[in-house]
Order: sequence, then structure tokens, then C-alpha cells
Amino acid sequence: MSRPHVVILGAGFGGLAAAKALANRDVDVTVVDRRNHHLFQPLLYQVATAALSPADIAAPVRSILAGARNVRVLLDKVTGIQAGRRRVLLASGAELAYDWLVVATGARHSYFGRDDWAALAPGLKTIEDATAIRHRVLLALERAETETDPARRQALLTFVVIGGGPTGVEMAGAIAELARKSVSRDFRSITPHCSRVLLVEAAPRLLGAFPERLAAKARRAVEQLGVELRLGAPVAGLGRSHVLVGEERIAAHTIVWAAGVQASPAATWLHAPCDRAGRIVVGGDLLVPGEDRVFAIGDTAACLGAAARPLPGIAPVAKQQGRYVARRILGRTAAPFRYRDYGSMATIGRRRAVADFGRVQLAGFPAWLLWCVAHIWFLVGFRSRLSVGLTWAWNYFTFQRAARLITGDIAPDVLTDGAAREAA
Repeated sequence: MSRPHVVILGAGFGGLAAAKALANRDVDVTVVDRRNHHLFQPLLYQVATAALSPADIAAPVRSILAGARNVRVLLDKVTGIQAGRRRVLLASGAELAYDWLVVATGARHSYFGRDDWAALAPGLKTIEDATAIRHRVLLALERAETETDPARRQALLTFVVIGGGPTGVEMAGAIAELARKSVSRDFRSITPHCSRVLLVEAAPRLLGAFPERLAAKARRAVEQLGVELRLGAPVAGLGRSHVLVGEERIAAHTIVWAAGVQASPAATWLHAPCDRAGRIVVGGDLLVPGEDRVFAIGDTAACLGAAARPLPGIAPVAKQQGRYVARRILGRTAAPFRYRDYGSMATIGRRRAVADFGRVQLAGFPAWLLWCVAHIWFLVGFRSRLSVGLTWAWNYFTFQRAARLITGDIAPDVLTDGAAREAA
């Protein structure tokens, strides 16, 4: 009798956790991902702001699972699922038969119906996104060094981050530190006060998922870094080199999107009920409704927690769900999934962070230190932990960022004469 075949779609936190839990068990496992690496997304913004290199936060999936002899890895893109036939359709034309299917295909940027904004304000989900943003930020600084027109120069030195959640707050703080401290010593015409960083959030406060007390501390920390806040002011429009916030028109060369996410098309593939973000609505067993051998986890799933609220799209949720479905497949549990919340953290730059552990709430240096330790600990592999730890120590004591590289073609200045007139 052949062993059950488990197909895992996605090698993110959830898919990888499931694969590790099934390693060297009495099942055959196939992991499918469109990229050959697992990415530690919580630190992706540090690649975008030249604090870390891509290799510091990514590792080949094959290397991670090399010791699991019952697991094979396929580099391919999923194009559909035929649940009735228990088949996964791949872009290569191949079909994968499965006995159990784990859908962990993650999420992408959501522009709330304005997909034309994607080219104007890139989001941050992949290494390619991070290096593209890094390219924009560093190139803007280089061009500002030699720009003689005051309006164009100000637009080049204006950075706008849209979205006041953890990613937006971390990104705005990191850009402010980069533009005002790390690079000002290396340039001759850029001083710490030349740059302007704005953080735009449609809600009335930052970090909506955090307690108000911590959100207020985060706001003060962001403002201490020199970041300008636009709260309760949704973005009304984006142009090639400007942002419209309410009635205010802001000329900016670099715009970063951190305002929302949209789940992968998995709900469409499976004809399953989904929420507004496209996540498959699942129960405590994490099974896709109407299917008895198909699980949805991580950012692909909308699962209610203990407070009858959807669980957040964060790494700990995905990892716990991945381990849970592995136990279900192995027949080791029939109990519903219960998420163990170990707290939430967000950093706002050097020596600044907030941490919510329920009854215990921290802010400032203690929270920042815990944030550093936790993120180093959860990186995949000793080499990555050592590299990131040493790099952070170097950055902390010297304010230097060794990953300040502009890669790829350097296109002509995107600021046209019309954009300069907007900035004037």
C-alpha cells in the first residue's frame, strides 16, 4: 500500500512549518513554491532601507529541507486546483495528485481597487520589492546631491510611506534614520535636516491592532525621528511623482505602499467562501468548507481566534497552523486549532519599539532589545542569525549601512519638468 501524498503549496512560514513537522514521517511530501527561497518577511523592510542584504533574511528551501528524505521541492507556479480530481495544476503543465493538500500561498499587495497605483507606490512582499524600493531611495539621495533646482531637490528628498501598521511604521522610521543619520555624513550637500519623511494613515491613529497606550508611545517615537504624520487622511490619488492626501498635494520621488494585503487566488481555485481580503473562511479544523482533505493556513485563511476576531496575518499564526495541520494529517489530533498568542512587537528605529504581551506592555529600549532578540532567534539557520546579529551591532555603533548598493539599470530621472512645477 502506497503512503499518503501530501502536497504543500507555498514555502512561507506556514508551509515550511507543515513540511518540517511531516519530515521523515510515514508520508510523502511535495512542497511547491514559485521561488526557491524561504523569506523572513518581518525583516524585509531592512533590506529596502539598506540595513541588511537579501541573503541575510532568505535561505534556499531545498537546503532547509535537505534532511527530510520524504520531502521533495518543486520550483513551479500554481495555476489552479481541481479538488474533485485531487489535482494541483502547475504553470509548467504538470499535474500533482494529492491525498492531502495544504494551501499556504500567502498574500499580495492590495490597492483597494486601484491596481494602477502599483507601479507608482511599490509594496513590500518579496526580495524583488525590497531591492526595488532600495534602488529608489538610494537613487533619490544620489540625484539630490547634484540637483540645483530647489523644487526638484525637495521632491527627491521627500519620502512618503502609506499605511500606519507595523510595516509602515517600521519602514518610515528606517527611512528617516537612513536619510538623516546613516548617509548624511557621506554626502556633501545633504544634511540631516534636508530630508522629509511622511507617514500617511487613513485611520485616526497608528498601529490599530495595538493598545492605545502603546500606539501613542509609537507615535511619539516616530515624531522624535522627524517623521511627519498624516492621520485620518486617506490617500485620494497618486501620480508619477506626487501623492494627494485629502486636499494636500505632496511632491515626492519615493512612495512606498504598506496599506493593505490581498490573499492569493486560492479561494477562486477552490470555489470556497472568502472574506473581503480574499482569504478562505475556515473553521477550527482549518479545512476548506466542503473539503475533507484540503487545509488553508496563514495569510490564505480567515480563522477566528479566541475573541471571535480573525487571527492576524503574522508569522506565529502561520507557523502554529502549519504544525497543527501536520498533526491532523498524521492523525495525532482531532481537537480544533487554538492559537497561542505570545504577543506583538513593532520597532520604530534605533532603541525604539513597542511590545504588547497582554498584561505586560513595554516601550522604548527594553521593547527594542526584545524585538532584536526575537527576530534573530526566529531567523532560519545559524549563519543568518550570526550575520544579522553582527550587522545590527555594526550598524548600531557606527550608523553605517553596508548594503547601500544601487543595483540594476539607472534610468533617467523620473521627475519631469511638470513634477518640478508641482513641487514648487
